[in-house]
Amino acid sequence: MIPMQATFTAFMGQRRLASGAAGDVALAVKRAGSNPDQPIIIFDDGTGRSIDFDLRGEDHEVLARLAEIMPPPTEITEPLSEPRGRGRPKLGVVAREVTLLPRHWEWLNAQPGGASVALRKLVDEARRASGDKDRERQARDAAYHFMSTMAGNLPQFEEASRALFADERRRFTGLIADWPTDIRDHIVKLAYSDRA
Repeated sequence: MIPMQATFTAFMGQRRLASGAAGDVALAVKRAGSNPDQPIIIFDDGTGRSIDFDLRGEDHEVLARLAEIMPPPTEITEPLSEPRGRGRPKLGVVAREVTLLPRHWEWLNAQPGGASVALRKLVDEARRASGDKDRERQARDAAYHFMSTMAGNLPQFEEASRALFADERRRFTGLIADWPTDIRDHIVKLAYSDRA
């Protein structure tokens, strides 16, 4: 699932340079220029992983290239693997293959609306039931990926990682309290911004 608006954050050394939409961050990085002593790394806030933007050319060329590779949040990001045929094309229904045992098919076919309706209901119910846990896991993973890149050599990194994965927020924030402010704040934002 794609977040409503994908955001990115650029760091110049240990200092946050820019944060926001891809175009805004790319142009801020382009204007900052390069400095071998202060490398600039851009991170995808959704994954915590570093990402490269092609910053060659004029601003409008940079933005045009980004528009090609960064789909708007409302677009389907997964290409259709087979041509559309029967079904409900206006609803975006795509046929896929599902392998189940005969007893599973018997149960599904006995459900009101048949196998497709029953499978959709089961998937929706599972998504609702695990939604919060999935978001927490994705946030924790993003924080860890960013933390590994930017803070892997900082004191207490291993202990902080253990506390992050154990969901010991107070201990985690205490262990990273002496880390560079922008790095520390961004890690906390990635890990806990969706939680109260």
